[in-house]
Amino acid sequence: MTTVTQANPIGVHALVWAGDTSPQSLTYAIDKTKATGFDLLELSLHDSDSLDVPAARRQLEDAGLRVACSRGLAFDADVSSEDPAVVERGERLLHSSLAVTHGLGGTHFTGALYSALGKYAGPLTAAGRRNAVTVLGRLAQEAAGLGMTLGLEICNRYETNVINTARDALALADDIGEDNVLIHLDTYHMNIEEDDLIRPVHEVGDRLGYVHIGENHRGYLGSGHLDFTAFFHALADIGYRGPITFESFSSAVVAQGLSNDLAVWRDLWSDGEDLARHAHTFITNQLAVSGRGR
Repeated sequence: MTTVTQANPIGVHALVWAGDTSPQSLTYAIDKTKATGFDLLELSLHDSDSLDVPAARRQLEDAGLRVACSRGLAFDADVSSEDPAVVERGERLLHSSLAVTHGLGGTHFTGALYSALGKYAGPLTAAGRRNAVTVLGRLAQEAAGLGMTLGLEICNRYETNVINTARDALALADDIGEDNVLIHLDTYHMNIEEDDLIRPVHEVGDRLGYVHIGENHRGYLGSGHLDFTAFFHALADIGYRGPITFESFSSAVVAQGLSNDLAVWRDLWSDGEDLARHAHTFITNQLAVSGRGR
């Protein structure tokens, strides 16, 4: 009997399982990720102070799971700010988060690394953009020395004013000028900002380093209006072999404060395990249909 494996690691965001990274929550997330067939667990580092990095790494390795880490910044630690003190706080936070990712055994550190995650009152300034480029250039150099990549996750206009489209992200990566700075596409955000789900994939091409799969309403995959078949075929067109991670949020799991930050005003699911099993099957089938399974 031939065993069928996927070319792309299939991941799930830890916020499908638990709203923090305490030892108890992380054990639960790792166990459930393994039980539902995923290859990779993505950890949000918004709660990294409670994370026992050596213990978590041992658990991940014992479960045979890969790990990736993500985060956004806050307005008082925003590397796209014009305030040097605010930029400095953001840079310290990014370097600390990179160290946590490396300590966990991860090679992908991604997210809105370039700004606060929230609605801005005005457009990005030239000075703010220069600050973000400078900080991320230094972070990328450190990451390269550790054999790691940085992902620029493209978020919608209500969550950042720095990069909202693939072209924005490519321009920012060009200005940073480091080969290990890659693009992170997220179908939820693409639905808001891009003309379609195909051209951005082709534009990014071999600079695509990470993918988030999420419905237009962040609920069950296939229950919204996104053309995932076209998206997965576009991934096949460029030969993408990186992680494809399912991301969804519900106040049933995520703490109230973080739910507010993520604008989770209505919950589209209450059973994370059912949601995750469905997502794994959905992604596996899309990969098979697009020719990415082996």
